[in-house]
Order: sequence, then structure tokens, then C-alpha cells
Amino acid sequence: MKKRAAALCGAAVVVAGTFTAVPARAGGAYATGLTWKKCGTADYPTLQCASLEVPLDHADPGGRKITLALSRVPHTAKTFQGPLLVNPGGPGGSGLKLAGFVASALPRAVAAQYDVIGFDPRGVGAGKPALNCAPGHFNPVRAASVPATTAVEQAGLTRAKSFADACGAKYARELPHMNTLSTARDMDRIRRALGAPRINYFGYSYGTYLGAVYAKLHPDRVRRMVLDSVVDPTGVWYDDNLAQDSAFGDRHRAFMTWVAEHDASYRLGTDPQKVEATWYAMRTALDKRPAGGTVGPAELEDTFLPGGYYNGYWPYLAEAFAAYVGEKDPGPLVEAYEDFGAADAAAENGYSVYTAVQCRDAGWPRDWRQWRKDNWAVHAKAPFMTWNNAWYNAPCAFWPTASLRPVDVANTELPSVLLFQATHDAATPYQGAAAVHRLLRGSSLVVEKNGGNHGITLSGNTCLDEHLAAYLTDGTVPRGRGEADAQCAALPGPKPLVAKTAGQSRGSTLHRLLGFRG
Repeated sequence: MKKRAAALCGAAVVVAGTFTAVPARAGGAYATGLTWKKCGTADYPTLQCASLEVPLDHADPGGRKITLALSRVPHTAKTFQGPLLVNPGGPGGSGLKLAGFVASALPRAVAAQYDVIGFDPRGVGAGKPALNCAPGHFNPVRAASVPATTAVEQAGLTRAKSFADACGAKYARELPHMNTLSTARDMDRIRRALGAPRINYFGYSYGTYLGAVYAKLHPDRVRRMVLDSVVDPTGVWYDDNLAQDSAFGDRHRAFMTWVAEHDASYRLGTDPQKVEATWYAMRTALDKRPAGGTVGPAELEDTFLPGGYYNGYWPYLAEAFAAYVGEKDPGPLVEAYEDFGAADAAAENGYSVYTAVQCRDAGWPRDWRQWRKDNWAVHAKAPFMTWNNAWYNAPCAFWPTASLRPVDVANTELPSVLLFQATHDAATPYQGAAAVHRLLRGSSLVVEKNGGNHGITLSGNTCLDEHLAAYLTDGTVPRGRGEADAQCAALPGPKPLVAKTAGQSRGSTLHRLLGFRG
């Protein structure tokens, strides 16, 4: 395994510390106070589920309790390396099915050595309470995102404030305790319930920040940690969102270039700038006449946003784009919205937790003039998602709780942490991984060069997955002399659809589990 990884990726490989298997107890695993029941699906038949009570306020452990939902794929090998907690990001993403995915996507011999543990963070999914501040908040057709008039801007502000007010009215007791620090403390409660002295951790996107915060609280309780598509902890959260806007603008232009390169399929022209202008003309037209009565400009942005996360969606989005422009057929665009864009409308719980955590985690400008100034400046160069993202986060300008200070995740006490990052990731731009690599002493950074997807391990790149498997097997990490310790080539780009078939897959399982916002 170690030699193969080095040969594939050209990286020198060292072992991070001495490999020590977890001592077996209670029939080969740690004794646990959790009651596990079968809850497997056709996709993940070995999945088990349990629930765990934790304090709403960790400063008052005897006070009110809330419930977390947990999932597990148990280890099957004689060598047991302990629990591997997994998180899909968000904040607000459910991790229950992710445990099944990770256990099935890792090499069988590696997954067999871990209890892969998924969990719904506080407020999420199958836990209690599960937040839903304002049902219908994303119902179509919403006002256009770009506040071209005072009336449009005021409508956006009214909508954002009403959401914040609704959260405050429904969850006044919960909101002060919805934050990354509280979730990290929940993770330690999970560790205790599992009976493990240390955890292994595998987090994507926002889950990388959650992992780094847990490591800051309990460096001695971290055994191994994998962070994929790394959040910049120095920009939590207002500055990170502005950086996202610019990166999504670049990623959208990359998609427009891909469409132009495949003009034989889409007939939208061979000049990427003209193709991009046609896309914005489509957005303007939808403001006057929403496609199918459901897809206006805001819904169009929601529909194409997943293409910024994962280029496997490009062929489907390009088909819808070409049908609307070239054939005057809105049907495929409506179908694409239902497949991709309607995710926000369906994920009301996820959005409620997202705002509750991000608005509480760190300070946000309370003066809308600052938002207006910053977002118009970014919009001038990145008009694709800037204002859509601004309105997505705008409730934080009116949030009913005070904000905490971001956690300084700098850490010199950890074992080697393994980071993965694509150079052109839009959701978590590359500089975040570079920053965390510097802040976590002894960490190792594996870069997917010229890759643009978000969530890059267990997605078909053998080079990346060899590094992941080696690390989870015995702690092996690459060590290089530059900023990156190892580089892997990006996978080839997608191809246009050859034919449309019933039930055709619309992207990877992983990217569905990670979601389309963070």
C-alpha cells in the first residue's frame, strides 16, 4: 500500500508514529452504553442506529437534554482501530447515511477495522429537537437575487429578517447553544458513550472546521483525523462566504468554457464569454417569465450551483441550458431545478441549523450598508452567485443571539492530520487548506492539482484514495518539501450525455450526501 501510493503520486512516504491497534474489549470492541438497532437500507444493509442524550448546555450538564441520532457500521476484522466518526459538512448536514457510504467506499480491509460512526449534529434530522424555523422559506418563485432596485433589496431584507425572527420565536432556548463548540462537545459525549479513549475522524467541508475545533478542545483524544475540502478558519464565516463568491464565479466560467468546448452537443457557441453572456440573458428572461411557473432567476442560480461543487452535474445542466435557449423548451430546466435546485426548498431543517450555527459562531456585520458595499464589490467580478449567497446568509444580520468568537484552531499537540484539497474548489477555496496545513503542526496536505470538485476522496481518484487508505491503515502520510506534501492529477472532465435513459444516474452518491451548500 505504501509503495503503491508513492509510485502513483510521486510522493515520499513516512509513517506517522508507531501503529498501535486498539485493544479489544467486550467481544472485540469497546463496551458501549448505546443500544444499537438494525436500520439498514438496500444500499447500506449493515447500518445500525442508536440515540444519545446530551446536555443542551454543556455548562449545565444536569439541565435540559437533547437527543442526537447516531448510526454505525460495525467493524468485522480482528484488528480493531476504534470508532471513525464521519461528518458531511453543512453545518446542518445529516451524517447517518454517510457512515454507510464511507464504510462501503473504503477498501474492505480498511473499513473492516473501524466502527464507522455517523451522527446527526444537534438540531439536525432524526435528532430532537430538529430545527425548522420557517417552513416554505425557499418556495418558488422568489424575488431575483440581484437587488437591482430598492424594492427588490427591501424585499430581500424583509424576508431575511422574518426568518431570523421566526427562529428566535420558535427556538429561543436552543439558539444560544447552536454553535460549532457545542457540537464538538457533543462529539466527545459520543466518544464517551462509545467507550473509546480516542476517536478517529473523517470530515468534509464544514466538517473540517468541526474536526479542527474538536482537536483544539481535546488534542489528546484524537487518534487520526482526515479533513477533505478544508474550510479557512481565519475567515469564519462572513469573509469565507465572500471568498466563496469569487471562487464560484471562476467555477461557473469553467463550466461555460466546457459548454463552449462541446458546441457540437449544445449549439451555444464556441466562445466561452458569449456562452456566459447567453446564460445571464437566460437569467434575465426568467425574471420576466419563470420557466414552468417555478424557475425564476433565484431558482436558476440554485439549480446551477451544484455544478460549482461537482462537474459530474455539468452534462445535465448543459442539456437544460441548451434546451431553454436553443429549443425554447423550459421542461428540462424545470426538471433540472427539481433534481438540483429544489434541494434548498427540501432541506428546511438543514438551512435552519446552518443559519443557527453560522450566525452564532462568529460576528457578522449588523449594518446592512457593509453587506451592500462588500457584495456589490464582489458581484462586479463574480455575478454568478454573489447575491444569492448574500441572501442565503442575510438572516445573520438580524440574528436574535449574540455571536461568539471564532475558535483559533492552531494546534501543536496532534498526531499527523491528513488534509485533502482540490486547487480550484469553489465551496472551500484552496487557501483554507493551506492555512490549516500551517496551523496544524505536523499535518500533511495532499492536493488534487487542477481539480475543481468539492469532496474529492472516495470519488474515483485512485491516487487520493491510496493516500487515504494508507493513513487509515497504519498512519502513513506523505511528506514533501513544498506547500503540498503530495499531488494527484485531477480526474478527466465529464463528457456530454450520449443518450437520456430512464433512471439515469445524476451524479455521485457522495456529492448527494454532502449537499449543495457547504
